[in-house]
Amino acid sequence: MTLPKILPYPMPGEADLPKNKVAWTADPNRAVLLIHDMQQYFIDAFTPDQSPVVELITHIQKLRSCCAELGIPVIYSAQPGGQAPEQRGLLQDFWGSGINDGPYQKRFVDAVAPDERDLLLTKWRYSAFQKTNLHEMMRELGRDQLMICGIYAHIGCLLTATEAFMKDIQPFFIADALADFSEEKHRLALTYAAERCAVTLTTERLVASLTQEQRSVSEHSKAQGGEGNTGSSAKVQPLLTLQTLRENVADLLQEQPSNIGEDDHLIEYWGLDSIRIMSLADRLRREGIDITFVEMAELPTLAGWWGLLSNRLSLSRPNYDYYTV
Repeated sequence: MTLPKILPYPMPGEADLPKNKVAWTADPNRAVLLIHDMQQYFIDAFTPDQSPVVELITHIQKLRSCCAELGIPVIYSAQPGGQAPEQRGLLQDFWGSGINDGPYQKRFVDAVAPDERDLLLTKWRYSAFQKTNLHEMMRELGRDQLMICGIYAHIGCLLTATEAFMKDIQPFFIADALADFSEEKHRLALTYAAERCAVTLTTERLVASLTQEQRSVSEHSKAQGGEGNTGSSAKVQPLLTLQTLRENVADLLQEQPSNIGEDDHLIEYWGLDSIRIMSLADRLRREGIDITFVEMAELPTLAGWWGLLSNRLSLSRPNYDYYTV
């Protein structure tokens, strides 16, 4: 009833992937990255410094970096330690008591540990959707694609992908950023995902797709409303002022705009959480303003955000001084 000791096996590559039944494309404005159960308890079952765990960690690091650059939300799932049998439910019959209540087993692997910009999700069952608010988080972020990496491929990762599919969320199963009990189990998960519920692809292909998609959106925006485009069909950004920014934030907080000071710490004082900051960043990007969640999280005041936004607006708006703030 405990985890097996996992022997080294080669991480699947591009040539090893099953044929996908669908041709979905990951979109930086629609996707969320789920880093699934990368906790010490689960990683310790692998042989250290051997495949597939070496590639697993390297590829998750690449995915995190890509998401940070493109403003894609990252969610970490983690199982709690010291669960009572009634909390474990039928997991107790299959796997025993699971993670103990000490600090070591439940901590994230250092090489891919989350930071303040990431979202954390306490996970109770195989699927990350069960007994959690993952679906609600994605709805609030306006996201309907889930990119899945982590462990174990044929258990929690696959069941999460399957449930995402049944919720009309497009899953992307990142073949070489997953690991499993064996090569056989790993391939089983990839085949099922590709044939029944997801797009299966490599880290390299996913990063290239996300980057290309973002580049295409940027080029389209420039063509529609960039410098030198003075035609009547040019897409004009909605007017954004410090006051409208304040009103947007007030709406997220369900407060009166006049109550929010320019230098108030929106996270510590007002309790503005990561999900709502990401939601605002997404809204601004859809309006053609190049801003990321990370930038906003580092300067969580109206004054800080307006400093970032006004500089960027001035690059695309001639005579910006004529706009009322």
